[in-house]
Amino acid sequence: MTVKGAFCIGMLVLTGSFGFSQNLLEILDEEQDKVPQFTEATFKTTRITFGHSIETRKKGVLELFVSNRFWNTPEERTQSFLSDRMSTRIALEYGFTDRFSMGFGGTTWDGLFDGYAKYKLVQQGLEGKGSPVSITLFQNATYFSEGIANDAIADDFGNRMSYASQLLIARKFSRKFSLQVTPTFIHRGLEFSEEDPQNHFAVGIGGRYKIGNHMSFVSEYYAVANPIESFNTYSPFAVGVNWEIGDLMMQFQLTNALGMAEPAFIAQTRNNFNFRNPNLNFGFNVAYIMHFKRKLKGLKQEKKP
Repeated sequence: MTVKGAFCIGMLVLTGSFGFSQNLLEILDEEQDKVPQFTEATFKTTRITFGHSIETRKKGVLELFVSNRFWNTPEERTQSFLSDRMSTRIALEYGFTDRFSMGFGGTTWDGLFDGYAKYKLVQQGLEGKGSPVSITLFQNATYFSEGIANDAIADDFGNRMSYASQLLIARKFSRKFSLQVTPTFIHRGLEFSEEDPQNHFAVGIGGRYKIGNHMSFVSEYYAVANPIESFNTYSPFAVGVNWEIGDLMMQFQLTNALGMAEPAFIAQTRNNFNFRNPNLNFGFNVAYIMHFKRKLKGLKQEKKP
């Protein structure tokens, strides 16, 4: 075979290989396009302010969540330099999968113990592909542990239980702005009066606007369609700032809601949002995240020779 012939054959082989590589790359690109891509961090934490966001904890992540509320009494002579009253809720929340998480907690002020289950049903797609919104299902149950003042109410387990069912629907409109709408159904076990409904329907709206690399402005509001009639209740409202520091999230807020479980703060907020004591209180939440899966993976890598 002549040098010229060998050169021609080589060029043909290279051209065919190049064409095959191009076709392979095109196939890979098409397959990549078919893989669904989803938005991340619509909200940076599982709460907007007092209410849940669509976010669930990732698989193997344990979160220690501590909520605090501080407020003053209407008496002229206060009992403390900073605040007259304080309530704290301590909870543990764990991600069993990337979509499903559960949590349990207890509150000091109203003696409520609560638990919840949360499942992310739909995730918002990227670049206009897939679902335009994310949807999470939320189910909460609370147990009232304090004494029941009304003798007409039977002191049994069913009367001490309340439930909240929510459909969390959110959209991340841009890198900075996210909005959530939350249709809510609440059943209260305790019946304060015969004129009071035990089932309540409410709609919540909450938003987040990013104001820095690690800070965001947040606000939340719930409107109740059929409130309690035997005493005055008001729609819970909160405005605040979230500050993210690595695995630590701190939330600072002003709110009229003292309760920290859904049946309490949505249906039983007794204070209006204004600066009269004890209507306005300062809220301070801390969420600390522990990555168990990451630690286990690190241990496995260390054992490798």
